[in-house]
Amino acid sequence: MSQESFFAQQEDSFSSFHGLLEHMSDLYRLHTQILLDAIRQRQEHILAPLHAGQLRQPSTAEYWEYLIDSGQRSLLFFDTLRQRGDNTLAHEREGYPLLLKFEHEVLLDGLDLPRPANYSLLRIIPGANQPVDDSRQPVIIVDPRGGHGAGIGGFKEDSEIGESLRAGHPTYFIAFSHFPAPGQTLLDIADAEAHFIEEVRRRHPDTGKPVIIGNCQAGWALMGLAAARPELPGLVIINGAPLSYWAGVNGNNPMRYAAGLLGGGWMTRLGSDLGNGRFDGTWLVSNFESLNPANTHWGKYYDLFSQVDDEAQRYLDFERWWGSPTLLNSEEIEMIVDDLFIGNRLAGSARRRSSAVDLRQIEAPVVVFCSYSDNITPPQQALNWIADVYPSDLALRSTGRTIVYLRHASIGHLGIFVSGKVARREHRELLSAIDTISALPAGLYELIIDDAPDSKGSEAAGYTVHFERRSIVDILDHDQDVRDDEREFALVDRVSELNSTLYDWVVRPVMRQLINEPLAEVIRKAHPFHQQQVLCSSLNPLLWWLPGSAKHVRNNRQQVTADNPLLAWQTLFSNLVEAQLDGYRGIRDAVQELTFHGLYGGLSTLTGGQKPPNLPERVVAQDQALVVHLHKALPHGGKLEALARIMFLLGRISSKISKERIERLIQQSRSLLQQFSLDPTTLRDTIRLQGLLVFAHPEESLSSLPQLLTTADERQQVLDSALHLVPELQTSEGDLGTFWLELHQLLERPLPDFVLTEAPVEASVKTQTQAVAPPHSPAPTSTDSVSAAKAAKAPKETSAPVAPPATTPRVAKAAGTTRAKPAASKVKTKSKADKPLQTKPAPVKKPGKKGETE
Repeated sequence: MSQESFFAQQEDSFSSFHGLLEHMSDLYRLHTQILLDAIRQRQEHILAPLHAGQLRQPSTAEYWEYLIDSGQRSLLFFDTLRQRGDNTLAHEREGYPLLLKFEHEVLLDGLDLPRPANYSLLRIIPGANQPVDDSRQPVIIVDPRGGHGAGIGGFKEDSEIGESLRAGHPTYFIAFSHFPAPGQTLLDIADAEAHFIEEVRRRHPDTGKPVIIGNCQAGWALMGLAAARPELPGLVIINGAPLSYWAGVNGNNPMRYAAGLLGGGWMTRLGSDLGNGRFDGTWLVSNFESLNPANTHWGKYYDLFSQVDDEAQRYLDFERWWGSPTLLNSEEIEMIVDDLFIGNRLAGSARRRSSAVDLRQIEAPVVVFCSYSDNITPPQQALNWIADVYPSDLALRSTGRTIVYLRHASIGHLGIFVSGKVARREHRELLSAIDTISALPAGLYELIIDDAPDSKGSEAAGYTVHFERRSIVDILDHDQDVRDDEREFALVDRVSELNSTLYDWVVRPVMRQLINEPLAEVIRKAHPFHQQQVLCSSLNPLLWWLPGSAKHVRNNRQQVTADNPLLAWQTLFSNLVEAQLDGYRGIRDAVQELTFHGLYGGLSTLTGGQKPPNLPERVVAQDQALVVHLHKALPHGGKLEALARIMFLLGRISSKISKERIERLIQQSRSLLQQFSLDPTTLRDTIRLQGLLVFAHPEESLSSLPQLLTTADERQQVLDSALHLVPELQTSEGDLGTFWLELHQLLERPLPDFVLTEAPVEASVKTQTQAVAPPHSPAPTSTDSVSAAKAAKAPKETSAPVAPPATTPRVAKAAGTTRAKPAASKVKTKSKADKPLQTKPAPVKKPGKKGETE
């Protein structure tokens, strides 16, 4: 080794240790600040009743009133816990039936397939007041199997199934049973789900491919299936589904450190062996509960106690599902933990090994729903796979893929697919935007749901939906640690492989000789999660008096008045208990994160671990090669290419795209399809190419338009078609009006000096669109002409096609409706056949990028 190499290696080692110490110091300061902020917020919350004057001395009558009420509530509280235990035991005796609120029939049983799996396809039977439109795309909801029981997608009316039926979609449900088939693997489950989707498509051959919704575990499994069988789904919606398992934010998301602190995936092998080859999902449920000890050990019980008269039934319905965890085969849980949670091989990237699944093969549009308050699947874990699979915006658009994400500010993990409020708002609007999402051009978008201005404060709230263009940079900006900790998680993966191998060689043979099925069942029943339900059930002889006493109390209930000061003291005590548990959680999470980074960061530094390679140079080189290739296609094309290019250029003016505008564009584009006799594949390829040209060469795409349209008639016909698709071009001001003027100057066509008369239907749609547009937003513009390609595939038209005008229609001028002609346009037009302007056109400004992030 040369002297220079030696000193360079020593300098790198010193820099690594210095970086580790600096990172640990930053983490310590961050957690200290988080704990101090949490203490301050808890103090404000706890002392709020005192500042409001609610903590006063009660009178003797108020003491007696509260004593009677609290005693009755305590008795009803314990009786509700008894009912919970009885419900769980009854559910077990009945064979763990599916907890669906909706009537259904079983169409296919996965146990009858060549590769058996404990999954089945159900058809949801709509109620009498839920008419189904057979012309609409079918919706398939896949139940998540992440340890808990079956039926979460529809165990109450306000759910994904309920919203699908309300929207009139034929609805199907892929459910699972409690016991897995012997030897069942994740590949067997994927094969069964593929059979189910094919059966749904066979039942609805004329409605297009189905919309498939996957929650949590079902989400990442659905993404793998969509990559392996891209021809199956028409739209993929994943809710709270982790795909990038190493991602997270410093100071939050402690669950991602669990594998490293426990030594890897050997414990899942131990759990499977203790279950005689089947892993008890109770351990997964317990891990989930441990994330929030304040809610697990106090909050949910206090809510039940304080509102037992109204809360008992909701609590029992939820616990019926939550209290019966399912079983997983050892082959399933080991693959999930080793390859996904620890190995992070689902998304794959140039940084690390990937699985055999390539998410780039997904053809259907993908919608990702995540929440900032989700401690199981934070936004980084839900979205970072996009940056892994598509390292640049051009890479995403060049594949023709459309990805839409929706973020919630405060809902928790279960609330994403359990909360009734989320079902009535986010899921309802997602289902209503299916056609719109399918018509979006390739690219990355964020779906924004706003409260309608005229519905605030009303129970029947209305919402407006629009899409905003996003960039890969927007995804990476949410990852505040710049993904530097991936080297530590990569080391966890290697440690896990070593420990799991040692376990397989040394411990597993012994465990398989010691554990049989009766002993495994005893171990499962001995888990504290199950024991607490048995102890608080009718099997406990000490509770023989409770049912009769609770019935008597319900018949003689004496509730306390709302202004009793002891209720405020009761709330104060509860807040103090929760604050202590939250404080414990904060300290625990801080210790776990500091220990993880100290241990694996130190090991990575000692072993010469390097930061993940920086990919910008490689990505830029790949993009540059494509940009050069695209440049050669700029001067080639005809009327269709020119129209598509103009629509893409219009779409660059504003980053906001309203749902109503896209729906209107879909209807109007159907009539224009009659002008171009092209098959859908050719039309789709043409639109994709023009979109790439505008994205890669925006200025050249505009300036080369005259080379595509060589005659005055062609230019006028394309301008008329653009005006037919976007009628507001004629009367728009600002950037949109400026571009319309510049386009006429470039193509040497006179600007019409009149206002376009709209059909009554179009006028009403326009009025409605303007009514729901956000204040101070730019005039709605076209995204691009990809809607024409989507409309060409539509089996049925919602309205009769309107033949486009051969020329721009003329109407009599009316006072106050004539648009003032710009100074650049001096020549009046008398007919379409008039010669083009002979004067040299004014210099053409290129369309700007107002509001667009690229």
